[in-house]
Amino acid sequence: MNVGGQELILILLIVLVLFGARKLPELARGMGQAIKEFQKAKDEFSDELHSAGRTETAKTEVRTAPATIPTVPRIDNAAGDSAVRPESNQRVEPGSAADRV
Repeated sequence: MNVGGQELILILLIVLVLFGARKLPELARGMGQAIKEFQKAKDEFSDELHSAGRTETAKTEVRTAPATIPTVPRIDNAAGDSAVRPESNQRVEPGSAADRV
């Protein structure tokens, strides 16, 4: 809702005429207290939601057991190793068969 400057002045004049100059401070004080109570209730509700979310998250974490990853034993097949490796005194050229190990 967009209330411009002229509309706001008109509304304040109507309130002044209806309630009088003596009642305006009391009305403003009451409005301030109402806004303060509303903010307090909103903050309490927000805090309660966050604490409930943290409690639910903690309960979920406690219930779930850590997943175990099965391990596969490694088999070293030295006799069947078909990779071509150069001997220590040989020089390896890039692109040669020994390079593709």
